[in-house]
Amino acid sequence: MRTPPNESLSSDIVEAPKARKASEPERRCVISGQTGPREELVRLAVSPSGLVLPDAQEKAPGRGAWVGENRAGLEAALANGKLKGGLSRAFKTGDLEIPETLPQMVQDALTRVLLDRLGLEMRVGGLILGTQRIAEAARGGAVVLLLHASDASEDGRKKLDQAWRVGREAEGSGERGLELPLDRNALSVALGRDNVVHLALAEDASATRVIKPLTRLMHYLGQEFPAGMAPR
Repeated sequence: MRTPPNESLSSDIVEAPKARKASEPERRCVISGQTGPREELVRLAVSPSGLVLPDAQEKAPGRGAWVGENRAGLEAALANGKLKGGLSRAFKTGDLEIPETLPQMVQDALTRVLLDRLGLEMRVGGLILGTQRIAEAARGGAVVLLLHASDASEDGRKKLDQAWRVGREAEGSGERGLELPLDRNALSVALGRDNVVHLALAEDASATRVIKPLTRLMHYLGQEFPAGMAPR
């Protein structure tokens, strides 16, 4: 993220630089004052009673405040008062209640959004499950995004990664599917299937819809979505 010179701190949308389209505005973090793409920041909203809550779906009414720090940064800002100060300026009031558990609440909210998105993709047929089905689709070049549960075995990953590279004509590149910040239990519960360890997306549009919440969750956890893994 970056801070443009001579600009005052605000939680609202920052006017897009010339290099970006006006339809792709950046957001400014109320803690650091730095700006960045919307996908890397989390919106916070305040209830009528003054309770600060994560708005991971960006649907809460009223003025919002954006945070671009990862979880460790948010925890530090909560402890040293920087978060309270930034939110007071953003919401124009000091009468705010910030839960001590806000960092975990943000992580839980971001995780729910990602799992909900995977569930929606499964219902519309955009998600491929099952090691054999994924391997066949991958070798045939029909997989644009390959995902593994965090507790997937290394052997299972390697076999699917190899099939994916063959289908992408990227043998020898070392490309690998992405390890999700979710284990098989979380995926299985969310998708209503037993032992979901590997997932694949066959359509660019489906992959793009999944990448958005995945990027935000990974950024918050201090990880970055590999640029080379975007649909091509």
